[in-house]
Amino acid sequence: MNSDIQPKILIVEDDKNMGFLLSKNLKMAGYDLVLSQNGEDGFRQFQKNKFNLCILDIMLPGMNGIALAKQIRKTDQHIPVIFLTSRSLDEDKIEGFKVGCDDYITKPFSIEELLWRIKAIFKRTGNDAFVEEQSIYKIGIYNFNYVERTLTINNNTIQFSAKEADLLKLFCQHKNKVITRSVILKTVWGRDDYYASKSLDVYLTKLRKHIKEDVNIEIQNIHGYGYKLIEKDN
Repeated sequence: MNSDIQPKILIVEDDKNMGFLLSKNLKMAGYDLVLSQNGEDGFRQFQKNKFNLCILDIMLPGMNGIALAKQIRKTDQHIPVIFLTSRSLDEDKIEGFKVGCDDYITKPFSIEELLWRIKAIFKRTGNDAFVEEQSIYKIGIYNFNYVERTLTINNNTIQFSAKEADLLKLFCQHKNKVITRSVILKTVWGRDDYYASKSLDVYLTKLRKHIKEDVNIEIQNIHGYGYKLIEKDN
């Protein structure tokens, strides 16, 4: 993403865990955020700040997401709105689109899916500068191309699966910093459960094999907490 242009997003979500997860991952993706936990405060924040996008939970205490979107639309008819909800009823979706939402995502969802939907909205609304992001990473003696899903060393190229690429990208974005196991699971798999956890173990083993040629980098297990991609000084 263009470092000189940092789009600002309003998130209104009453679930503290979901709010934390959204905030952490969208900040990691380069967005500036304001998080609110109810509709009334969300509208106050909207009036005080200039936003490029609103992400609204529908089931909010007090003023719900639909009512909040209506208030927002009275102030700004063009700002993109994404609704989040745990309900998948067609009438809810129809009501959401009636008030002018641009997208509608049913929980649970993957953060990667949300990020792609945000990018799609910015492209559609002509804000292409908001969707540029880093795709090439240097890790020790390796070159990692996230878009092409390739890891290259000495003209030898390894083709990654989508999950391998997403996982390594997350580590690259937080090189030499600890990422909790839960954040990894929710970011890459969209959920934190037994099956996703087992899958993570498999992919960690694969990544470690891929980067074993460079003794100065490793994915370190921080026991009982999470993992860290370490790149030592040569």
